[in-house]
Amino acid sequence: MPRTIRFHLDESADPRIAKGLRLHGVDISTTPEAGLLGVADDKQLEYAMAEKRVIASQDTDFLRIAHSGIETPGIVFFHAQQRSIGDIIRGLLLIWEVYEPDDMKNRVEYL
Repeated sequence: MPRTIRFHLDESADPRIAKGLRLHGVDISTTPEAGLLGVADDKQLEYAMAEKRVIASQDTDFLRIAHSGIETPGIVFFHAQQRSIGDIIRGLLLIWEVYEPDDMKNRVEYL
């Protein structure tokens, strides 16, 4: 199955997650790289939608957005305090390996 999901890591997440995913060949953008530091979550979502990137975040605001009925490219939510960086990377890799981008549209996956 092709590995076509692309992720966007929001600013609340540890940047080591992006580094670890890139070691596996995953296409992932980060909030600082995209020039979105300090930008509201709805603007982060606009970026992710335009770039067709699934948002990976520990920010519960993205859960509220997802449950409000607003269209999303997909959201992967994790509690950084409950998961190690390695666990988060492994969870995101599993999603990357199993799902297609269309499978993630308007979906929330919890790690």
